[in-house]
Parts: sequence; C-alpha cells; structure tokens
Amino acid sequence: MEMKIVLDLIEREQIPECEPERQYYFMDIAQRYVKQLAAQKGSPLTFHVTTFGCQMNARDSEKLIGILEHIGYVRTDTEEADFSVYNTCTVRENANNKVYGRLGGLNNAKKKNPFMMIGLCGCMMQEPSVLEKLQESYRFVNLIFGTHNIYKFAELIVTAMENSFLAQPSKKGSRMTIDIWEDTDKIVEDLPVERKYFFKSGVNIMFGCNNFCSYCIVPYVRGRERSREPQEIIREIERLVADGVVEIMLLGQNVNSYGKNLKEPMTFAQLLTEIEKIEGLRRIRFMTSHPKDLSDELIEVMKNSKKVCRHLHLPLQSGSSRILNIMNRRYDKEHYLALVDKLRAAVPDIALTTDIIVGFPGETEEDFLETMDVVRRVRYDSAFTFLYSKRTGTPAASMEDQVPEHVAKERFDRLLKEVQKIGAEKAGSLTGQTLPVLVEEVNEQDATLVTGRLDNNSVVHLEGTADMIGTIQNVELMSCKGFYYIGKAVD
Repeated sequence: MEMKIVLDLIEREQIPECEPERQYYFMDIAQRYVKQLAAQKGSPLTFHVTTFGCQMNARDSEKLIGILEHIGYVRTDTEEADFSVYNTCTVRENANNKVYGRLGGLNNAKKKNPFMMIGLCGCMMQEPSVLEKLQESYRFVNLIFGTHNIYKFAELIVTAMENSFLAQPSKKGSRMTIDIWEDTDKIVEDLPVERKYFFKSGVNIMFGCNNFCSYCIVPYVRGRERSREPQEIIREIERLVADGVVEIMLLGQNVNSYGKNLKEPMTFAQLLTEIEKIEGLRRIRFMTSHPKDLSDELIEVMKNSKKVCRHLHLPLQSGSSRILNIMNRRYDKEHYLALVDKLRAAVPDIALTTDIIVGFPGETEEDFLETMDVVRRVRYDSAFTFLYSKRTGTPAASMEDQVPEHVAKERFDRLLKEVQKIGAEKAGSLTGQTLPVLVEEVNEQDATLVTGRLDNNSVVHLEGTADMIGTIQNVELMSCKGFYYIGKAVD
C-alpha cells in the first residue's frame, strides 16, 4: 500500500525583497517542511550532491550542501537519498550522457521512496535542448534550475516540496519545478556554505565569460563576466582565514580579466596584491588564466609574491596559430611562447600545466605538429588533453571539415604519449630539497602515510598522522615515484 504523505502548507508572511535576507526567510520555511516530512518518515531526511565538471561547480556544490544542511537534511554517501541533486557540466557531450544514464537509476529508487526528490542544476540545465528532453522524458525530476540563480536554492526547494508533497488534490503529485534564467547581473553571497576542507577553500572572484571561444559553451551557460567587489572578496577571505583556512583558490572562468566591469576598475594583479596582505593566509592559487589577458603586471606580482603558488594553469588549446584564430582565442603560437619565456624568466621554478584540444574542425596534420612543437618547447609538468567535442549552439559545431574520429584519436594518442614522456622526464627534479608541504589527507592506500602538496601542486606522501592535516610541514623530498614524491617531515 502506498504511503500517504501530507505536507501542511506554511502560509507566507511578508517576504523580504532584498537578498540574501529573502533566502534566509525561505530557509526557515524549508526547515519546517523538512521536519514535517522527517516526522512522517520516522527518520531524518538525507541528501546527496553529485558534482560534475570544474572547480567552479565544486564551489557551487559547497553552497548547495551548506543550504541543505542548514534546513535539516543529513548528508549520505548514496545517490539514492531523500534528496539527490546533480550539479551538472556541459563542456563535453559525454558529461550530458552521464547524467541521463544515472537518472534512470534514480527513477527506480524514487518509485520505492515516496519522500524522494530529484534536483538538477548547473551548466547543462542552461541548454534549451536539454530542458526540452527532461520535460519530455524525465518527468520524475522535481527541481531544475541553472547557473544564474543558485542563490535561490532554498526558495526553489520550498516550491518543489509544495509541488510534490502538498495535500491539496490540485497540487498533489510530482510536478516539475523549473527556474532557468538566461542571464543575470546579480551576485548574491553570504549564504550557508559547507566547505569540503577546513584548511583550504575556493573563493569566487568573478562569474561568467566574455571570450566566446568558438568551441566553448561556457559563455552561453554561465553568462557574461561579472566581477565581485574587491572588498567583498577580501572580507570573505579574512573570515575564512579566521576559521582556519591557510590556502585559497581564486576562481573565475578567466581570472586575468577580473575587475573590468567594476565601477572602480581593478586589475587581477592589484587584487592579488591586496589579498597577499591578509595575515594568516599562507597560499594563494587561482584558475583559470587566459593567455590573451596574462599581463606583465601579473607576472611581476607572481615573481615578488611570498604567497602566490609557483604553479600556473595556462590553457594552450592548440599550437597552431591558424587554428587558434578559428577558435577565437585571440593570441597566436608566438605570443603564447613569449608568455612562457617571460614567466620562466621571472619565476624559474614555476610549474606549468595546460589544456589541449585535439581534432578541432579543420585541424590538419601540420596544425597538430605545431601543437606537438609547443608541447616539446614548453615542457609542461602535466596537461589535460581532450578530443574535440561538438557542442550544439557554438560556432564550431556547424563548421565544415570536421576531423574524422579515427584521425583525431590517433593524434590524441600521440599527444598523450608525448605529454606523459615529458612529465616523466621532469619528475623528480626537486628530489633532495626540503620544501613546505600542505598536508591534505590521510593516504587512502596506507594509513601510516599522509598526503599533501607542494606549492607547485606536486603530490607528496610522508609518514604522519591525521592531526597533521591542514598544517604546512617542512618536508625533505627523499625520492620520486613517477608523479609523486616520498618525503620525510623535518623540524
């Protein structure tokens, strides 16, 4: 016999118009709904957030988790929770397919659990074709929202619960709650956040992207660039440091263009200089950097900084100037290599990583060999290599001369082999040195070891205990085992 769920409607009083006060008002209502449902279930309601994609999505998920815990949900390790949320990515087609595949399993779980809700958010939801498919074939999903209104999560939960669990016949049943915005100029912070790590945290400094690379869906799903005010960023970092954070990662689709839309413009280099003044903060990382906006001013700040980590992720995408022009990257091979020379002259020990796309429309063997040439000349510490993935709605998707899959795959394999060969040759260059390591976790394979990172992002394993997590240890690098070091803490 099907269990009957009755949710007593909580009448609205005067709803605040300003954010984030409005969301705290709805969090209070959501708390009371969660208590009602938990009482009927006879146990606390559980939740699980599954995150696909980039560090921006990971940071967004921390905000989702913070709100869910604030309103009374309890985290669980299984996706078959009372509220299962997928925070989606759409940079490549296989990311979309993963979500569709896993939704089928959730539908089976939902049929067995009358208290279950399913939520979808993130970049994938901003695609009209995706929304149409979900409405046609996945009617069991309760809540769908995008990237621009994540701050409204508590308000949307209240609406979704009322649509799914209210006793009134007109509203009973699982109606979809959908709230997708095409764009926004709003930036709403100061909402609950549950950080994954107590000692490090991501900090959004800007949202959106203005670059419109011809292969990339991001500007269409994340919107135009919006920079946060510097004083808000500083205040957030100061609070994090007071709470035990020693390392921050500044996040944006293109951090190098930070500040251009502020009433009082500020460069990213100037922001870094101000952040470095925060007492107690030990390390500063940032991503992602677009080569076209990497300034001499920023390189000088990195050179002189005591806190900015000696690691830069500088996406190449292609080594062919012809292909870069078609990609609308707004730099060429020579400009990129000149940047690398400047960086290494200023910061000789810097670790460089990159992104490379293989098989972009029109790529010839000669274009690919230009990419291989850059890889050999720059000698990246590591590289994220991708086969070109057609994204509907981008200019590249409709370009003629798409590269055959077997050709692209053969080139990809050659590139990967070269990247791995160079990485192996560079590995171990720090052996014998004593360097600071931020200890991050107990090693999963050997509980007598802890694992941490050098400021150049290299992984180090050393003997230690859980109480070392979150501390920076001076570690002698005894040996290198391919892509990680074995070290020993020294006084």
